[in-house]
Amino acid sequence: MNAVEIEEAVSRLAEAPFDSEEFPFAFLEAFGNKPTTLKRLKSKSGGSNQSDLGGLLQRNNIHVKVCPEGEVTNTLTALRDSAATARYKVKFILATDGKSFEAENLVDGETVACDYPDFHNHFGFFLPLAGITTVKQIRENAFDIKATGRLNRLYVELLKENPEWDKADRREALNHFMARLIFCFFAEDTNIFHSNALFTATIEQMSASDSSNTHEVLSEMFRAMCTPLKDREAAKIRNWADRFPYVNGGLFSGGVAVPRFSKIARSYLLHVGNLDWTKINPDIFGSMIQAVADDEERGALGMHYTSVPNILKVLNPLFLDGLREQLEAAGDNARKLLNLRQRMARIRVFDPACGSGNFLVIAYKKMREIEAEINRLRGEGDRKSDIPLTNFRGIELRHFSCEIARLALIIAEYQCDVLYRGPKLALAEFLPLKDDNWITCGNALRLDWLSLCPPTGAGVKVQREDLDLFGEMREVAEIDFENEGGETYICGNPPYLGFTWQSKEQKDDLQLIFGGRIKAWKSLDYVSGWFVKAADYATHTNTIAAFVSTNSICQGEQVPILWPLIFQNGHEIVFAHTSFKWANLASNNAGVTVAIVGISNHPTRIRRLFEITDDGIVSEKEVININAYLVPSPNVVVEAVSRPPEGKDYMVWGNKPSDGGNLILLDSEARDAVSTEPSLAKFIFDFVGSQEFVRGIVRRCLWIEDSEIHEALASDFIADRVAAVRQMRLKSPALSTQAYAEKSHRFRQIQGRSIAHSIIVPKVTSESRPYLPVGLLSRHSIVSDNAFALYDAPLWNMALIASRLHLVWIATVCGKLKTDFRYSNTLGWNTFPVPTLTDQNKADLTRCAEDILLAREHYFPATIADMYDRDRMDTEFPLVREAHDRNDEILERIYIGRRFKNDTERLEKLFELYTKMTSQPAPLNKSAKRKTKGEK
Repeated sequence: MNAVEIEEAVSRLAEAPFDSEEFPFAFLEAFGNKPTTLKRLKSKSGGSNQSDLGGLLQRNNIHVKVCPEGEVTNTLTALRDSAATARYKVKFILATDGKSFEAENLVDGETVACDYPDFHNHFGFFLPLAGITTVKQIRENAFDIKATGRLNRLYVELLKENPEWDKADRREALNHFMARLIFCFFAEDTNIFHSNALFTATIEQMSASDSSNTHEVLSEMFRAMCTPLKDREAAKIRNWADRFPYVNGGLFSGGVAVPRFSKIARSYLLHVGNLDWTKINPDIFGSMIQAVADDEERGALGMHYTSVPNILKVLNPLFLDGLREQLEAAGDNARKLLNLRQRMARIRVFDPACGSGNFLVIAYKKMREIEAEINRLRGEGDRKSDIPLTNFRGIELRHFSCEIARLALIIAEYQCDVLYRGPKLALAEFLPLKDDNWITCGNALRLDWLSLCPPTGAGVKVQREDLDLFGEMREVAEIDFENEGGETYICGNPPYLGFTWQSKEQKDDLQLIFGGRIKAWKSLDYVSGWFVKAADYATHTNTIAAFVSTNSICQGEQVPILWPLIFQNGHEIVFAHTSFKWANLASNNAGVTVAIVGISNHPTRIRRLFEITDDGIVSEKEVININAYLVPSPNVVVEAVSRPPEGKDYMVWGNKPSDGGNLILLDSEARDAVSTEPSLAKFIFDFVGSQEFVRGIVRRCLWIEDSEIHEALASDFIADRVAAVRQMRLKSPALSTQAYAEKSHRFRQIQGRSIAHSIIVPKVTSESRPYLPVGLLSRHSIVSDNAFALYDAPLWNMALIASRLHLVWIATVCGKLKTDFRYSNTLGWNTFPVPTLTDQNKADLTRCAEDILLAREHYFPATIADMYDRDRMDTEFPLVREAHDRNDEILERIYIGRRFKNDTERLEKLFELYTKMTSQPAPLNKSAKRKTKGEK
């Protein structure tokens, strides 16, 4: 269940008649407990209820008791003191008598006390019961979640009653209608309609209880709001509708068609209207509601939440910090304050993937906050704002999101006026709404940004018939600029989408941008298009751009494709947030890993690099340069090389069978074969790839040297399998595979096998592991093509691969497969910078590798997957953690004489060494073998 679904379930429970016996179970059901769980808790014999007070106790979760009237506080104390509460590690205690309601979070000591019918307002307090960890954001925005859920129910019911409105040509009209409703709900609760609850009360009074004329009542109210007062008599506006002010601004123009209502829909409409809309947060409400009008996204209802702190990670270093610094430097100097206010009036904020406008709304509100302080210092507290909404530009593909973005900005403007100028002045100047259009509905990668947000000039040239504020068609230049020559700040959170997940249209979008510039653009994430469009835009105007992006565009193969294109026209990275989780409100949601990158072609000398530490603290470092890997180092691009530099051993791809499974054996098959024919044992080897090594899966393979073929084929077991390989290869559509049909006793590609041992490195490993799971195999193991191998290499090579230093290098230069680390021998191992190692260094590292192997042996039969689980390593496998810590200690002292402070410092040193390593010819690595076909 998501937060919206939980809020609705809790609200239904609070509205229902109180049932003392069923309440504890109904409460847990509202937070997502399944019927089977509740059945076990209800069971009288052998159930899972552990309460020692006659209540309900769910282990590791909550202890609930319904008590006699007037005993709630005493019961809560008893729950707190209960031995079972402590024994079963309860997080919440809750007591109620159906009149009062009290609860406590035993983890942080926070409490809730309210009347029973009001406990639904505190649903966010209990969200950890559902595994939702973003509780603070939800509790701060509980109204927005409640309103989103109610509006969604109304929307779905209207579609049931009006199926013709679900067609493409009518869906925009329904979205427009929903935007009108939201405005009216807000307006009636904030005195914009000059009478409290005027809109909802009129619906309730004038529409029939059977809903037969609800649509007519709404239509007449909307008609009034789009008719100037002087024209209303001629328009014959009904008296009960004439009480509404003239709103217009496009919001109520363009027709007043309203869908028909069922009795249920009318009930939902009144329910939504009775919410307290003064609590709306336009900065996040739009993000949450945008899924209401999208069938594909409705399953994620209420989870389209972008927290204000995350948005400010973009906006603060982009330009808000600079405005605040100028404000502080101005002090009480009236002229400097005036200059800053005039500068702010000319700033444009442009989000070319604006969604429902949250970046624009936050930028507007923060600029108004700074402007209000300027006005206060100048003694002009009630001055009208000089910052026009039309300076906050956006492009969005979805029509409903455009509607909500415009509406959110309108509401934000009104709220700021109330806050900084007072309700009287805010109301006097709010209506009628302006009919400017500053949010464009369209494909941002196909539109001309310079036309929509021109660097100079008096207006905007529309590229097609464009929509005005809420639907009117216009063909004229729409907005006059009074900020000629002002700054433009581009920002946002565009869609990411790796190439595999892009639609054909999205691939075509990227081809339009990159097709004539670079050849390898097909590997790029969709978000790359926004960076290049922003760089192109900035060649014509004074602009800095910053986007939230998947961190993959700053890792691996995308770096040498994308970033030289951006750097070549003078752009540089002026600030960045290294990788962090961009979470939403889904339960147990870790969020996508993102980075924030700011680019400019007029950079300052100092760049700002932000990093989130393991304990969640954001650290900032001022640096001279930030490269495309978001490391404070020169602009170098790491490119794959075919062999490692002198000093490191040669790593190759594992062996590829291409055998139709006939040379591969289950462990049981191998044992049965050997028990029947003991002579087969010499041809059977362990077959080890990534999964086999990491998860302890046992598989075998037939390995037959050319010199052994006659002996091997004397066995019917082997002969049958070799014949099956031959048939499979002959039928293959690949000519190269067909060519190996005559050598069907052997693997299709043989990269090598060890004489004494091999070091195995999985191709892909989970990001949840703090180290790469490198290991040592015996000479009786064949490494599969799902892993890399170093054959008979000294063991100190394993110590390098097992280090934190190597993991951060791989994560940075090799990139990831989805969220997992992706290894590469030519890009990751061969380029990994290692200082010249002395014999003593190698001996110390060899001992470290041995210690890691011994620590693993101590926990046999635990697997690598078990031991390298980040959440279990410290508590269940401490010897493995200690061995890796010693390895990191010794290796990092070889690099800089001490431990590195963090991964950013590690990468900074590695790129410094890489730059030196690549700036001089590399000596021949005499130990490196010749390049083979499987090298990657």
